[in-house]
Amino acid sequence: MLGLEKKDTRLFLIVIGLTMLAPFLLNPFPEGSEMAQFNAGYPDLMQRFVIFGIFAIGFNILFGLTGYLSFGHAAFLGVGSYAAMWMFKLFGMNVVPALLLSVVLSGLFAVLIGYVSLRRSGIYFSILTLAFAMMSYALAYSVLATDMDGPDKQGLMQKGLTGGETGLQLSVQDPRILGAKAGADGNTPVPNFFGVEMRSATDINVGDWVFTFSAGYYFSAFVMLIAFYISIRIFRSPFGMMLRAIKSNQQRLNYTGLNPKPYMLAAFVVSGMYAGLAGGLMVAMDPLAGPERMFWTASGEVVLMTILGGVGTLIGPVLGAGLIKYMENILSKINSEILHQWFAWMPDGLEDLVVTLIYPFIGKGWHLTLGLMFMAVVIFLPGGLVEGGQRIMASLRGRKDKNKKSDPDADVKPAE
Repeated sequence: MLGLEKKDTRLFLIVIGLTMLAPFLLNPFPEGSEMAQFNAGYPDLMQRFVIFGIFAIGFNILFGLTGYLSFGHAAFLGVGSYAAMWMFKLFGMNVVPALLLSVVLSGLFAVLIGYVSLRRSGIYFSILTLAFAMMSYALAYSVLATDMDGPDKQGLMQKGLTGGETGLQLSVQDPRILGAKAGADGNTPVPNFFGVEMRSATDINVGDWVFTFSAGYYFSAFVMLIAFYISIRIFRSPFGMMLRAIKSNQQRLNYTGLNPKPYMLAAFVVSGMYAGLAGGLMVAMDPLAGPERMFWTASGEVVLMTILGGVGTLIGPVLGAGLIKYMENILSKINSEILHQWFAWMPDGLEDLVVTLIYPFIGKGWHLTLGLMFMAVVIFLPGGLVEGGQRIMASLRGRKDKNKKSDPDADVKPAE
């Protein structure tokens, strides 16, 4: 199917099924129930799942295949966001041209950073990419956000190229030469896909359950599936094999006369383009671009996503992105009042003790839970969630085979 091997085709179909059925799978609990707060099937969060999945898939092409750890991918995320915003401000609200510009500009920026950073390897490469990201953040936060003097003081460039601390936002004063300057209600227009607004959604009520189907989510999911398919082809291609050889023993490649630098630069650029695509999608779903997307914490977050899911695996980065975004948006909302409701059946003294012990790990302390989980994965599951799933499946198969061997009639053949 589509040039994929049988195993990869099966994986791709599973990802398609999970993506299309996400509104159902992520809403397992009925509305109004005590467990409804664990539902994650609302559009904003589902969009974050797939968008950061794209970000992590692209990062995995670099880190998972070559072993080069970049701490500067947030720069490409920011460039993609700003590129999409300027496309919305200058030309129109169609998301396709905005995403194309995001990918192209992020790729060009990745060529510049990669050409310099890949002159070094190991920790020096990581520090160089981090330095570029922080310089980009500083430029977006202050230098490129300088207010313009003159007749344009209140116009298009009133806050420079990046909007500074408050970010770059849409305005009814923007030119938008290929689209309307304002929507039907007189406010700023909404990003759309050839007329289909990204924020449009339909609710379906089934008993006590409410399932929301968002145009923005399914558009982002479709883009993620394309990105996932391309990553599979890269992993299985001769180019992917060369990247694995670089990770395995780069010095040996040099001895054979092969120059690994062009391959590493190509992987770095492709990875940066994925990050730019994710940044453009973030703006398409919520038209605002700020310098915080270039901050080093965003680069660290995608590293965590990839390692938690499984470095060098196909589905792992997507799982890691989903886990972290779920914890960030769901686990962080649990407070002491909710905990007291859960443990109200306990004696008062014991209830207070249990709440006191659990509270540091939820709400604002969800990062502590994430840190402990990350340590456990690195120590006990170096292959991430994917390795954990593989161990469980292997255990189940082993148990099944053991039961089959213990059955004396299992292998009995009829007499001939």
